[in-house]
This record gives sequence, structure tokens and C-alpha cells, in this order.
Amino acid sequence: MKNVLIIVLVAVCFSCQKETNDDNGASLIFKFKFDPTQDRLNNLGQLAPMPTGHAGQSPEFNKMSAHYIELAPTALTALGTGEVLYRAEETTTGGSNAIDFDKSDFAGDGEVFYKVPLKNVKAGTYEWLRISLAYQNYNVKYFVDTVISGITVKQDFSGTVASFIGFNTYIKNYTINDRVITVNGNRKQGYWGFETTVNFNGVNYPFSATGQAPEGATTVVNPLFATSPVPPGSCVVTADFPGGGVTITGNETKDILVEISLSTNKSFEWIEVVNDGKWGPTKGEEVVDMGIRGMKLKLL
Repeated sequence: MKNVLIIVLVAVCFSCQKETNDDNGASLIFKFKFDPTQDRLNNLGQLAPMPTGHAGQSPEFNKMSAHYIELAPTALTALGTGEVLYRAEETTTGGSNAIDFDKSDFAGDGEVFYKVPLKNVKAGTYEWLRISLAYQNYNVKYFVDTVISGITVKQDFSGTVASFIGFNTYIKNYTINDRVITVNGNRKQGYWGFETTVNFNGVNYPFSATGQAPEGATTVVNPLFATSPVPPGSCVVTADFPGGGVTITGNETKDILVEISLSTNKSFEWIEVVNDGKWGPTKGEEVVDMGIRGMKLKLL
């Protein structure tokens, strides 16, 4: 009995040691950065000035979620044929196939979104990264210029936007800031929720609303549109690695940390009714785009 116990203890210790060594192995790590000063691009990866009659602001991001991460060896690599590292859980509970929002992962500015052991990544040199963004939560400012109970209000306020930019998302419920919105169904790309609290004469007035952006209105930056397009309605943002690519052997002893810098440069865009550069929802200024305006990669 004593010999059996010794064998079991040795086996357990060996197993724990092996697990510890695996945990200490090098990883490929992806970290988000939200940059309001980065170039503002269009769907083709070209510089995109604000259209006449439109205005925008750079939101203050709270968190972001992604649905898919893929390493592409070359510009000719078709979507899905590269090294797919991550795919969020999906469901058909709402009918058609959709991202399962309840099982999504989130990360804020400077936070790690995903990591994978380098030994589990197919060896090779990868020139491009594709990441399908799914959900974003951020703060915006808006301007109220109206008369309430005989009192003129001209003031900036802040609110929170929950924006679903994935191809299709199954949502039971979600929290914008404090307000919980129940859906129990699928929502296509461009669905959003908005929450704010207006303080008037010392009294707080909470307000929330939901809506749906027009189909195809969300900017999805893909400079490889001509060689490897992405399906309409998806949010697969594409960018190249600096220095000609990142090479992975699987024998690395140090982590490879990739900073995914996302352009939030006036990514919240609306049609102006009053040409003052301020979002005036009470004036009927309709939001037309909430898409990320570009992606840059940096190896840290």
C-alpha cells in the first residue's frame, strides 16, 4: 500500500510540474488600444474626410468584443483559409446563426483580449491580421438646445452607447450603463442602445433608447478588398504587420505581444441639422455610422 501511495504522489507531482511548464510557455497575445488620433479610413483603407453635411466625434471607449481572429500569410489569402486562432461561440437560438452575446469576451483600452500558446499556432510568416469586431461600449457627448417648462436649456450632456457591429448577434439582455435592455432575439449589424441621465432643476431624468442603423452603413476597413474581400454585413477589419510580417516557429521562449490599435477618430458620425459640430438628437440629427475607422498593429 505504501509503494502504491508513493507512485500516485510521484505521478501527481509530475503532472503538476508538466502543467506548470506548459503554463509558462510563450504565448501570442492580443491587446486592444483605442486611438482617437489615428488615421480615419473608409472601407477600402483610404483616408476618409468627413462628408459634407455630416459631423462626428471620437467616443471614449469602455470595452470592445471580437468574434474572430485570423492570421493571413499574404494579401491573397482568402478569408477563413489562414490560421484561425479564435472564434467566439455562436448559436441558432434566435433563428439564423448568430454570435452568442452572453458568451462573449470583452477588453478595455490596454487590456488583453486573447492569448494562445505559440506552440499551438501553425508555424509560418504572417503578413496580415483579420479581426472581426462584434460589440463596442463607449461614452459620447450630445447637445441639448430646447425649452423645457419655459426654461431655455443649452447644455452638453454625456451618454453611453452599446453598439453591436457583428454580422448577427443573439442577445438575451445587455446593460448599456445602468439600464438593462431585454431583447431575447437576433439583431443584425448596426443595432444599438443609448442611455443617459439629464439633470434639470436638481432632478435626474433617466432616458434610454434603441435603434437600428441602415444595412451596410457600418464602416469595415479592409485594404485587401480587391484580393480577399469579406462578406457584406461582417465586421472583419484587416491590417498588415509592421516589418513585413510576424514569423512564428512554435519554439519561442518569449511571448509575442500584438497591440491592436483601433482608430476611434470621429467613428461616431451623424447627419447635421444644425451645423455646429455637436450631436443634437433632439434636433433630429441621425447617427449613420458607428464603425471603427482603421486598425494598426504593433509588436511589443
